[in-house]
Amino acid sequence: MNHNFKPTEYLLQSQATGKIFEDTGWLLDAPGETAPALLRAVYQEKSFTPGDNSLGIYKFADWLPVHKTLNGSSAPVTYRSKKLARKLNLENLFITFSGYWPEKEAAMSTCSFKETEAYSVCARLENKSNKVLVVASAGNTARAFAKVCSDNHIPLLLCVPADNLDALWFDKPLNPCVKLAVTEPGSDYFDAIHLSNMAMKCDGFIAEGGAKNVARRDGMGTTVLSATEFIGKIPDYYFQAVGSGTGAIAAWEANLRLIADGRFGNHKMKLLVSQNAPFLPMFNAWKAGSREMLAYNDDTARRHVEEIDAKVLSNRKPPYTIIGGLFDALVDTSGEVLAVSNTDARAANSLFVETEGIDLHPAAAVATASLMKASQTGTINREATIMLNITGGGEIRFKSGRELFYLKPDLVFPIAAGEDMVKSKLERLKW
Repeated sequence: MNHNFKPTEYLLQSQATGKIFEDTGWLLDAPGETAPALLRAVYQEKSFTPGDNSLGIYKFADWLPVHKTLNGSSAPVTYRSKKLARKLNLENLFITFSGYWPEKEAAMSTCSFKETEAYSVCARLENKSNKVLVVASAGNTARAFAKVCSDNHIPLLLCVPADNLDALWFDKPLNPCVKLAVTEPGSDYFDAIHLSNMAMKCDGFIAEGGAKNVARRDGMGTTVLSATEFIGKIPDYYFQAVGSGTGAIAAWEANLRLIADGRFGNHKMKLLVSQNAPFLPMFNAWKAGSREMLAYNDDTARRHVEEIDAKVLSNRKPPYTIIGGLFDALVDTSGEVLAVSNTDARAANSLFVETEGIDLHPAAAVATASLMKASQTGTINREATIMLNITGGGEIRFKSGRELFYLKPDLVFPIAAGEDMVKSKLERLKW
């Protein structure tokens, strides 16, 4: 922790009413408002002036709602693609990589851009907070928060589906301040969210907040800040695979701040976000022209989650409908939602390894496949500046030759566990 760090000065704004107010401490909703809407941070510093790379993600602290800095962070790394760009006949393809790739100075040991969220969210926590942070995750987010909280002694309760436990690997044992509660085998991310909601009703726990937490979104928005710093201008197209869509919302918001700066262009990136077929709730809603999510049978959804390679893209209750959410971001940027099969994603991963030289997480392979498809069908301008957000990679490289430690569950819950059961079991845990 940097004791000389001066907390970032910012206010919060309701996307429903436009009202601006102070952050009185971990606000996730606008006081006195009932319409479901995201808050947005309004920073005192209007110009984009990144700090030194040695600061990790906190090189972007002017546009992060943080009270402190934490140890061990890394910023996303952007570089210009040559071989993949040539293969796809694209003149200006830039890859923003979040993961482990020593040759590119990418040093995220969890190999996922979820670290950008965790280092921002945990640095938003007031030093005097003595509550246990509660995070629901399908895998990568849990790994990132576990690492950050363990390294910085922040009490954490993770809620994860039992079938996703293989995602909770680490290169060293975790501090006991990190506890794990899982939903039984056969459950999914939606069930883990339900469990986290039950935990939040117990004394002493605080909701991380997901997409509603401005720190989570602005942490993820550092991918666009990295790209713009490297390129010198706002990209024209933005490709990313989405589970909740929070990263794409964050990209849109970062884009708007850069426009307000005035030195990097006044255009909005076209958001081209992709889902892994057959799990396509946002794709189906968008294609139907619907702001509301369409009906999705629970059993069908769980079956579709089992079928997709990119399990982290399996959010059934994404911030799509909410004011300031993904639907609004897509409308404002003339964006599009794309569908990618497992087969196409696997082919994209192979091509990326062949051309760029590093392995991808399945979600990043989905994003790469959507870029391949867009280039083949001519739906993007080949001369345009394209940002491909590689949200995770280098895991095979990182794990090679290392001893790994897996987080074991402290508690196991049935699907749709009730409040009384959750409370009685959580009371047995000691932080």
